[in-house]
Amino acid sequence: MRVFYSDHFTVTLPEGHRFPMEKYRLLRDHLVNHEILGPGELSEPLRDSREVLHLAHDPDYVARFLAGQIDSRHMRKVGFPWSEAFVLRVLATVSGALSAADEALVSGFSGNLAGGTHHASRAQGEGFCVFNDLATVAMDLVARGLERIVILDLDVHHGNGNVEILGAIPEVSIISVHGERNYPFQKPSSCLDIGLPDGTGDSTYLRVVEQVLEIVHRLKPQIILYQAGVDALHSDSLGKLAMTHRGLERRDELVLGYAKRHDVPISLALGGGYAKPIADSVLAYANTYRVARRVFAE
Repeated sequence: MRVFYSDHFTVTLPEGHRFPMEKYRLLRDHLVNHEILGPGELSEPLRDSREVLHLAHDPDYVARFLAGQIDSRHMRKVGFPWSEAFVLRVLATVSGALSAADEALVSGFSGNLAGGTHHASRAQGEGFCVFNDLATVAMDLVARGLERIVILDLDVHHGNGNVEILGAIPEVSIISVHGERNYPFQKPSSCLDIGLPDGTGDSTYLRVVEQVLEIVHRLKPQIILYQAGVDALHSDSLGKLAMTHRGLERRDELVLGYAKRHDVPISLALGGGYAKPIADSVLAYANTYRVARRVFAE
């Protein structure tokens, strides 16, 4: 198993900032300390994201962000202050996603310990997202000749940026299962959108995932880009779907088991996780990789 991580994923934020930036480092440490990832299985991203960002994003927007020329109003919408360290974080996140997709095509499975930045649209960011790693990867794969790419977005928040960038790209199918009453409140139509009510819980959610995988199967994907957000967890401060750790683990068993059984490469993005305490999110993320280890070792 090969998974991608960079120390650039963690940057210093102003005191009191609501984004739990430490979760990336905590997850890496958990995966290593609990031997979920072994020696040599954690790698620095290999791809240079600057070379392909223009496939999904307006080149002027990319250039202005990299140069620190995005106005403060825009950065407030993103939710982070601009800094040179933050630029490195954003570039490393997309680089990790590109590297994970490349690895998945070779070995069947990989993941990036960041990403899932599905709110960023072609010419602006929002919701803690500057550049859209999923859309950038999808457009890179299309440029390389893939014709059936599925983005399976199981973050509790709808991926509005995915639709804005990829909605007219026939090679990409976007499937979203999300909280109907959660952010963003304007939800453009994906190929399939399933909005769930607050307090849905494990049993209903898992039945939906089973139905969704039947649709994925009919699409005959050459690769699945899996947005494996854990913000549906009951203790998540931005979730509301009231799922348990076991429910999320079963979700991942269904998705990763499908990919393994049908020999479909699958690449993971970390997705949302804002639990209080943040250790709950870290455990849920780690469980995703624990499931991956179990499924792909069989």
